[in-house]
Amino acid sequence: MQRHEILGGKVQLYRRTEDGKWQCSASVGNRQRRSTTRTDSLSLAKQVAEDWYLGLRGKLHAGILKIEKTFREVATQFTREYEIITAGQRSERWTEGHAIRLRVHLLPFFGDFGLSEITPGRVQEYRVHGMSSRRIANPHSKSNRPVKDKAPAWKTLHNEIVTLRQVLRTAVSHGWLSHIPDISMPYRASAKVEYRPWFSPTEYKELYKATGAYAKYPAHEHIRWSAEQVHDYVLFMANTGLRPDEASNLEHRDVQIVLDEETGRHVPWRASCAARSVQSIGSGNRLLLSDGHSWRHIGCRA
Repeated sequence: MQRHEILGGKVQLYRRTEDGKWQCSASVGNRQRRSTTRTDSLSLAKQVAEDWYLGLRGKLHAGILKIEKTFREVATQFTREYEIITAGQRSERWTEGHAIRLRVHLLPFFGDFGLSEITPGRVQEYRVHGMSSRRIANPHSKSNRPVKDKAPAWKTLHNEIVTLRQVLRTAVSHGWLSHIPDISMPYRASAKVEYRPWFSPTEYKELYKATGAYAKYPAHEHIRWSAEQVHDYVLFMANTGLRPDEASNLEHRDVQIVLDEETGRHVPWRASCAARSVQSIGSGNRLLLSDGHSWRHIGCRA
């Protein structure tokens, strides 16, 4: 590695390969700082490094030099490690979406702020900025679509805040930030549905009778198997209370046959997810049992 010093040793120049670009480093504001000169000429690199160092000193005396990690630096770290760590766990499109949201929206607004400057109030300013600048074409976007006088969708802003929170979480994990500030949406009720809709007993009876009748007499013989599967699925979901994603991920090893103390009958039981108690798959007057290929309906009582 080649090394040189300028300004009485206050600035160091170095490069790792014979034909590589010269890098410069200096200690300013009790912090070691580095930059690239983007040139392989030593004489030109010395001029660039001197201007860089004097610029840092001027910012330090003016009180505008950041002595902490900026959002842009943390975003670079997040982008570099997120794709590697989540390989195979997140879709390529979702990973690419983080990079796009950073480039187009988050970095132009938060990029030069220090981590301590990203407060709940600053995030609220970002939301207001996104809602009020919709008539102006974003210079950081590569889209060729015409600008519409339409506020961004709630999901769009939500995804941008998700990316922002992921970057701040990266800062916390590296010890650059003590905690993630509260950046939740103020002045607004929760968008999450607290109470899920349900079938009334009459509606459920109409549903399973309709699916059962169609499974018994389908419009075409080649769809009989699919109609039977739909009927079984309706019975299974209604009797277990599982959510669609839980039902899709259910495996045979998650179910065991146990003795029901109240009825004295053997019924299938499902071991729950982490935060839910063990629940019976056989409830009411219907029992479901796996035959190795699909769930079938047994033990009906009037």
